[in-house]
Parts: sequence; structure tokens; C-alpha cells
Amino acid sequence: MAEHSSGAFRTSIGGQALIEGILMRGPEKQAIVVRDKDGQLVEKVEELKLIKDRYPILGIPLIRGTVNFLAAMVSGVKALMYSADFYPEEEESQPSKFEQWLEKHLSSEKLEKAIVGLAVLLGVGMSIFLFLVLPTLLTGGILHFFPGFPLWGRNVVEGLLKIAIFLAYLILCSKQKDVHRVFCYHGAEHKTIFCYEAGLPLTVENCRIQPRHHPRCGTSFLFVVVVVSILVSSLVFSFVNWRNMWVRMALHLLLLIPIVGVTYEFNRYVGGHDNKVTRFLARPGLWLQNFTTNEPDDSMLEVAIRALELVIPEEKGKDA
Repeated sequence: MAEHSSGAFRTSIGGQALIEGILMRGPEKQAIVVRDKDGQLVEKVEELKLIKDRYPILGIPLIRGTVNFLAAMVSGVKALMYSADFYPEEEESQPSKFEQWLEKHLSSEKLEKAIVGLAVLLGVGMSIFLFLVLPTLLTGGILHFFPGFPLWGRNVVEGLLKIAIFLAYLILCSKQKDVHRVFCYHGAEHKTIFCYEAGLPLTVENCRIQPRHHPRCGTSFLFVVVVVSILVSSLVFSFVNWRNMWVRMALHLLLLIPIVGVTYEFNRYVGGHDNKVTRFLARPGLWLQNFTTNEPDDSMLEVAIRALELVIPEEKGKDA
């Protein structure tokens, strides 16, 4: 199916691991493929409606990063909810009074939108707290006992804490049994995209031998966000002598949007080029994928292959 030149091609198609399934997003379509309890593949394909088509300004570099990040979170949460419906809990508890109130006063469509919105809000909020707010709070608490500590040293401590918390978070997630199979599907997604980029037929045999670490992975993106936030914060606070941790925290939040924008463009460039420089820049993110990807089995590769096949555009090169 893939008939492009080997080695040089870099697709814009990306994906996300789900519960016993894969989400693939191409330039025109988005596909979800889930293996149900009977072992059958269930497919769901949707035409993409991009917000930048309605508001072109949102597709401008540095702006599109934050927009695409939020859009990916929304579609990812919806896809996770969809895949979870195929594997309901064996012992369903009675709905709470609040859940009953929601079902009574909201239509199923409005209820789904409310749940998705809340999940995205909680996800963004938790990320901001763990990787921005918490390091600032801990730094302020630690250095409270060292009043003469230099400003550059404060920036170093805060940066090291950000990296330590991020690594601890990834390692903790990788140890969860419920997440293990999701990370296997994550590996299947990467292997399948690599196979497609290599110009090989999309078969289980060809996908199986591909690497499971991909430079455009979301893990790499989050790591670069942390690193860029450290660099930007260090630069800003070297000119602005604000030691109050609440003021520093507020400034961190204000800087988050441009940081995400810069990171998106960085990852886009590294993922779209293959040379000595980009390979060197991609190494830390690739190493971190040891925690967020596992080796998939053949049945998982079948799911990933089918999801990718459903979003490959008919026009050759449109996904470059």
C-alpha cells in the first residue's frame, strides 16, 4: 500500500493508544479500531473538521501548537471513552445522586461533552500542577531555609525538580498493570508508522521488526515542554529578580502558551527530518519511551495496521 521512497519519507499521520485499540489521525480522516471481547475488530472512521479551516490564524506557527495540543486532548479523551465502552466493569456500581442528576438534566450528547470537557480540564490542570506549580512550591519551601541562595541557583533547583517529577511520573505510570497493555498498543502504533514510512507493505511481519520508539511521540513532546520551560524560565528570571514563589508561579503559567507553541514546532521539525542534528536532539525523548511503550503482540499490530490503513490519503504525499 505504501509506495514512497524508503528512508526519506516522514508522514504527518499520528496516533494514540487506547483500551485494546488504536486511534490514528491522518490529514483527512480519524480512525479508531478496537478489538472487542469476541476478538473482532470494530472500526469507526470520521472526517476531520479542523478549527484552522474556520479560523486560519489558528494555523499559524507558534499559535497552532497550543490549538493542536488541546484538540488532540479532546479527541483522545473521546476515543478513550469509546474504547472503554467495549470493556465495562464487571460489577457496575449504582450511579450516585450527582450522576443521576446529570442524566436527568442533560441529554446524552451534552453529557458526553461535559464529561470530555471535565476530563480535559482535569488533565491539563494535573499536568500544570505536577510539572509547573509543584516544582515552584517545593523550590520555595526548600530555599526558605537558605535566604541568601543565588537566583541562578534557584532556577537550577527548580529545573532539576521539574525533570525529577516528570521522570518519577513516567516510571510510576509504567509500573501500573492496567496501563501495560495500553503501552503495548503504543508500541504497535509506532512500529506501524515506521513500517509505512519505510515504504514497506503493511503486514504484521514487516511491522514487528520496526523500532517502537518514534521521534514524534507525545512522550517526547512532553519532555521537550519541560526542558523548554526550564530554559525559558531561567532566561526570564535572570532578568526579572522575582523571588516570591506565587509571582513566579503566575509567570510560569503565562509563559506556558508560547512554550507549548515553540515545543510543537521543535517536535515537528525533529520528527520531519532525519540527520545527525535531529537524531541527537531526539535521543532524550526516545530514551523516555522505554517507559511508555512496550513490545506488542501480533494481534495488537493487526489493530494498528488497520487503523493506519483507514487514514492513509488517496492522494500520494498529502500526508507528508
